Amino acid sequence: MLRFTPDLPEDGTILCLGAHCDDIEIGCGGTLIELLARHPQLRFVWVVFSGDAVRERETRAAAATLLGAGANVTVDVHHFRGSYFPHCGADIKDAFEALRSRAAPDLVMTHHLADRHQDHRVIAELTWNTFRNHAILEYEIPKYEGDLAQPGVYCPLSQASVELKIATLLECFPSQQGHQWFDADLFRGHLRLRGVECNSPTRHAEAFHARKLVL
Repeated sequence: MLRFTPDLPEDGTILCLGAHCDDIEIGCGGTLIELLARHPQLRFVWVVFSGDAVRERETRAAAATLLGAGANVTVDVHHFRGSYFPHCGADIKDAFEALRSRAAPDLVMTHHLADRHQDHRVIAELTWNTFRNHAILEYEIPKYEGDLAQPGVYCPLSQASVELKIATLLECFPSQQGHQWFDADLFRGHLRLRGVECNSPTRHAEAFHARKLVL
């Protein structure tokens, strides 16, 4: 198995894109913790495209909890109508163009292009359309549609990162507690499965799809 360290500048920028509040935290929250521990000067631009007032407060609290009070993080929450992204694509594209004009990310974290949720898929497609010369990792969201695939990039997570990620999700998103899929068993099990696949020395990992990498 090839292991390499991302070539991130010490004060580089990571752009995190999510269709909904909690997507970023579920998909790559642990990896963001690990990267910040290695590069404390990183800047995070955290953009969510659908969220009401309640969920916006939740995701702002979650970003602060995951990354810590001293982190350089900017959180933007748009209010596009959830589940209707394919029908308001032009307006979302405009939001991406505005984002491109103010962000020069060294790494972009976004949804998987083959995600079966229509909102997730639109964000992934616009990511590749907008950030054409950037390192992009596509994260996973386990859900009802059963669209988890075979990822190719793994980030082992320390036990502390695992516990912080899960605690953040459970504590910062009370609005999601009624969903049968939103619990510690799912989050921990998913991380454990990916840890097995990459032979993680810490037993847990997050995984990503990478369509283009230049070594």
